Amino acid sequence: MVTRRQFLGALACPGLASVTAPALDPRGALRAIEAAFEHRSLPPERAAQEEALWFEVQQAYTVDRSLMNLNNGGVSPAPRIAQEAMKRHLDYSNQAPATTMWHVLEPQREPVRDQLARTFGAGSDEIALVRNASEGLQICQLGLDLEPGDEVLTTNQDYPRMITTFQQRERREGIKLVQIPNLPVPCEDPGRIVELFESHITERTRLILMCHVINLTGQILPVRAIVRMARSRGIPVIVDGAHAFAHFAFQRSDLECDYYATSLHKWLGAPHGTGLLYVRKERIPELWPLMAAQESQDSDIRKFEEIGTHPAAHFLAIAESLAFHHGIGAERKEARLRYLRDRWAKRLLENDRVRLHTSLKPQLSCGIATVQIEGVDTAGLRGHLWSRHRILTVAIAHDEFEGLRVSPNVYTTPDEIDRFCEAVEDVLENGLPS
Repeated sequence: MVTRRQFLGALACPGLASVTAPALDPRGALRAIEAAFEHRSLPPERAAQEEALWFEVQQAYTVDRSLMNLNNGGVSPAPRIAQEAMKRHLDYSNQAPATTMWHVLEPQREPVRDQLARTFGAGSDEIALVRNASEGLQICQLGLDLEPGDEVLTTNQDYPRMITTFQQRERREGIKLVQIPNLPVPCEDPGRIVELFESHITERTRLILMCHVINLTGQILPVRAIVRMARSRGIPVIVDGAHAFAHFAFQRSDLECDYYATSLHKWLGAPHGTGLLYVRKERIPELWPLMAAQESQDSDIRKFEEIGTHPAAHFLAIAESLAFHHGIGAERKEARLRYLRDRWAKRLLENDRVRLHTSLKPQLSCGIATVQIEGVDTAGLRGHLWSRHRILTVAIAHDEFEGLRVSPNVYTTPDEIDRFCEAVEDVLENGLPS
């Protein structure tokens, strides 16, 4: 647990900025965390409803309130403190990049790596800084040796880019992609998910890819149970954590996986184009990087960061996003996201035409949920909400279901949630405008 003194000290002197850079003025971030610590004695579920706390958190962002962003599952804004840190590092980089960026700022990635490792519950020699979840996952998907005829197993609800990655290996190398259909939507029984994965394993199965959180619905899958089941058969599991990290409280020990990748520009609110790849230390030598690395790096997690020239500023500013996240508190943040989700979901469910494709059980979902209105075209509803109300959502169109994906964040206000409900209720009553 981060203490108030530790957090404010981290904001005042992050330890990741160049000694020549100007001091950071956190402004709203300090007020937000002061408010968080004033409410530290409250249980997370109580703190989630303390609007004085969340008002200060809201002020730490620079979001445009003339629109309502309910697509934080796609990409989230960074708090001002992280934006300012990135700009500061970028300005310093441009003074003389060959020295300021490469020789002063680049080594400062190591404290960031250590902080991410501590948050995830891993060793710093098991964490690579990558550009997004897709890059981290593709390192694993393309870096493990497979032979023609080998099968890789996933579901038809996994992220399209990751499915495309295995389909390319099918065309190029002759492996076989097996996709599990008809996952329950919503799923109220995690054991059923484990059974579906287990029933599709054959003697040719060599690798499993699974989501921690399904991007289509926000469903949390039973990662540890599937990892244990697969490990007993000698099958490694790659976990797509794009929508999980800093969304709700967990650590690697809760998952027991060997491979995990996530985007940091979603729920952590780090600069756009930042991600994390975890590889269990003893698995690093057998995993090939996307871009070539020297043989001497075979056992070094940093071989996965060999991408040529890249900016240092984005990755250093992750530290401020982490400090902000810890200052609010992972459990309080998780409770607030569920509170906002329940505020709109339970209200809309009072109408018989509303179908929720996401379980509301705490262990099975958090801030993301997908809703369908019977008799209303989802794409049309999404377009209407944006054009008429400036409310940004995502229309989900899957072969087995459709719905509107809604994902608020900690800067979202209850009033905005209520206005979203009113806009949907108007469509329920009057239909979409012709």
